Amino acid sequence: MNGRVIGYGDSALLVEFGSLDDVLGMLPALQRTRPPGVLDLVPAARTIAIVLDPHVLSPASASGWVERTVPEPAETADEEVVELPVRYDGEDLAEVAGLLGITPAEVVERHSASRWRVAFGGFAPGFAYLVTDHDGLVVPRRATPRTAVPAGSVGLAGEFSGVYPRSSPGGWQLIGRTDAALWDTEADSPALLRPGVVVRFRAVTA
Repeated sequence: MNGRVIGYGDSALLVEFGSLDDVLGMLPALQRTRPPGVLDLVPAARTIAIVLDPHVLSPASASGWVERTVPEPAETADEEVVELPVRYDGEDLAEVAGLLGITPAEVVERHSASRWRVAFGGFAPGFAYLVTDHDGLVVPRRATPRTAVPAGSVGLAGEFSGVYPRSSPGGWQLIGRTDAALWDTEADSPALLRPGVVVRFRAVTA
């Protein structure tokens, strides 16, 4: 395992990694081999928090399990794929194209042709940080964040793409919008986009 396990209170561990790629390699292995007593695995950009029931699995035993786990490729045959229809008419599409030195149509082609994967969630319920296998869409956040970004807005920031599940402040570069419901409290799994899920964006005109 390419990481460092540290204590995180009486009922959790925090595994620190050197890169997001390390997290993406370790997360599916931990999900596949998780023993009884592991209540939750919470990935972030450089860490995975492991929430425990210490009456079932002690932190010491959990640490041993983590250290013995071998990372594996994130791509698997039974992976879940979510397709999101997007109208690529975002307010920052032209600016993103200028930052990348390409046309707006090429931004749309790159974004919709890419295979995105949910790395981790955060910021707001249902918000997922998506990564892909190239750096052809890496752009900085806006210098001045917006006070209100409409729900369903599709954006870019750094190495990530994401979709705002509800109206909120934000500084991502907006390139489009989807009508898909990202967060549904009535569903068995409220978040549509969960860590490990593959996301495909499909360009639509209406």
